[in-house]
Amino acid sequence: MDDLKRWRRNLHQIPELGLKEIQTTAYLKAELEKMGYQPQPLLETGLYVFIDHGYGKSVAFRTDIDGLPVNEETGVDFSSTHKGIMHACGHDGHMTALLGFAKALKENKEPILYDILLIFQPAEESPGGARIVCEKGLLKQFNVESIFGIHLMPLLDEGVIASKPGGLMAECGELDVKVIGRGAHAGLPHEGVDSLLIACSLINEYQHILTRMKTPFHPAIMNIGEIHGGTARNSVAKETEFHGTVRCYSDEMFAHLTDSIGRINKGFEEAYGCQIEWSCPPFYPAVINDKKLFNYVSSITSLKELDEPLMLAEDFSFYQKEVKGLFIFVGTKTKEFQSGLHTGTFNFNESVLQSVVDMYMKIILNYQEE
Repeated sequence: MDDLKRWRRNLHQIPELGLKEIQTTAYLKAELEKMGYQPQPLLETGLYVFIDHGYGKSVAFRTDIDGLPVNEETGVDFSSTHKGIMHACGHDGHMTALLGFAKALKENKEPILYDILLIFQPAEESPGGARIVCEKGLLKQFNVESIFGIHLMPLLDEGVIASKPGGLMAECGELDVKVIGRGAHAGLPHEGVDSLLIACSLINEYQHILTRMKTPFHPAIMNIGEIHGGTARNSVAKETEFHGTVRCYSDEMFAHLTDSIGRINKGFEEAYGCQIEWSCPPFYPAVINDKKLFNYVSSITSLKELDEPLMLAEDFSFYQKEVKGLFIFVGTKTKEFQSGLHTGTFNFNESVLQSVVDMYMKIILNYQEE
């Protein structure tokens, strides 16, 4: 536990944004080398460790390593030393758990049949480091059969480990819309095409897709988080843009939602004489857990099944496009620690990290080829 606390608190002080995790990578490399490993570079940052047991097939365990552009407000004595950047999503804990697992593997005396791949992946928050890792062929290189990952979760009580077979987390796309109208004096609105008014109507119309243009048995969310339009209070806004996300649990539903957006946009162009430029590329696929892996881990640990999936997104899903995988939530909520992810006050008790190490050891010691 002393090592877990030390690692976590040291890592918490040096958060870095995606693909800029230079200090973090150096710290991880040094700690792994102390254990006797020879970590290898992954991308511009990040690293991996391959543990060869001569089996020819691997089980992978992955952690993310990047921080967020969030100002820390916890007040702890190990707060971030990098202004405006914080481990506000628990990635310091995820890294620590994988370091703890690496150490436990060195101390283990029981036989392990499978080769093991430890992935310390950069840029989960953006632009999606897992996608780049997969494109470079890491999983194929080491013949990975399955992959496991965790995320600390303040929605669950401390110590609870939970997941769900099938859809666990949503596919997410980034929606960008720009409405181009015609500027005019506010006293002569009929001479213009009000992009701001059109944009507000568009946002409302998109909600009809969710309630009237799809089945209610397949959940989806469209959220607009930004809108910017106009240059003066006494002018009709020539241009307005807004940005948001689209979330659902399947590629088919995502295609239906974006097709519907396109049809609505075309109708607004014809009705109001404006021009609409837009895009909504898929950012992360849905996290779809393998049912057999879920049942396996449930049989050897206290893993519980969640009642319903979450509309959060995770780039762990890119690995699951290539091999079977299981993503697991680890509860952190107590009376003292209740702040949500991506907030400046998020914190947790390091004792939960030992449960992750123990779970990973059970997974690999009992893992058998199907």
